[in-house]
Amino acid sequence: MGLLSLREAAEGRSRRQGSARAASAPIGPGRVTPMPNEGYLDQSVHWKVRTGQIAFAEPTHREVADAILDAGLATEVGQRLGSGKEADVYLCANGAARLVVKVYRQYRTAHRNAGAIRLESMGQRAVREFELLCYAWQGGARVPKPGRRVENMFSMQYLGDRRAVAPMLQHADLDDPGAFVRATSDGIEGLAEAGVVHSDLSPFNLLVHEGGPWFIDLAAGIRVDRLGSPPWVRLQEATKALERGIGSLNRYFRRYRLEIDAPGLLERVRRQIDRFGVG
Repeated sequence: MGLLSLREAAEGRSRRQGSARAASAPIGPGRVTPMPNEGYLDQSVHWKVRTGQIAFAEPTHREVADAILDAGLATEVGQRLGSGKEADVYLCANGAARLVVKVYRQYRTAHRNAGAIRLESMGQRAVREFELLCYAWQGGARVPKPGRRVENMFSMQYLGDRRAVAPMLQHADLDDPGAFVRATSDGIEGLAEAGVVHSDLSPFNLLVHEGGPWFIDLAAGIRVDRLGSPPWVRLQEATKALERGIGSLNRYFRRYRLEIDAPGLLERVRRQIDRFGVG
C-alpha cells in the first residue's frame, strides 16, 4: 500500500532539518522557546501557533507521515483514504496490524472553500471526537475501536480486509438491504444507549463491513448521557439531528424501496435521552 516506514521518514526528516536549520535560527539575540513537557497533548498545539510552527499551506504527504510516525501512532504510513473539511484519514500499519489515523489540519489555509480554520481549536476537535469514539465503543456501539490520540491526530481500528478498505454505504452494493436497514436502526439506537447521538448521519458516514453498518466521523456528535448538555438542550439538539440524519439515510434506502421507521426509532431514542422527563 506504498507505506512510508520509520526508517525512511527519519532519513528524509534528517535531510530537511539539515537544509532548514539556518533558515529557522532566530534573528538576533535570544533562543527558540523550548517545547513544553507539561500538558503536552494540547498545550503543544498552542505552542506551535504562538511560535509560528504552523505552515501556511497544506503539508505534503511526507510531512504528515513524519508527524504520525514521530507521534508513535504507527510504524508505517500509506495512502490517504479520505479528506473532509477539517481532517484527513490515512491508512497506516503498526507492525503487522493495519489501522487508520485521522489527522485534523493545523495549517492556515481553508479547505475547499470551507472558510477559515481556527488553529487553536483543531487539537480540541480531535480531543472531542476521540472521546466520543471512546464512549461509543465502550458502550458497545458499532464504531471503530479507538487507539491513541496525540495532539491533532488519533488512531483507530481499520475496517476492511487485505484487499480493500470497507466501502462507504453510498458506494456499496448491499447483499441483504432489509437486514442492513434493520441493523442501521439498531445501531443508531445503540449509539444513544452508549450516550452518543451521531449528528451527521448520511450514507457517507456509514461503512459496510462484514455485512453490517459501522458508524464513523463522530466529530460533531452529541453527548446525551448525564455528562452532556442540560437535558432539554440535548433532547432538542439530538431530535433535530436524528430527524435530519434518518431522512438522509432513507433517501438512500429508497433505491431498495425500504426505509427506516423514523417515528418509531425517534421515539425509542427519545426515551433513552429523556431520562429526566423534560420532553
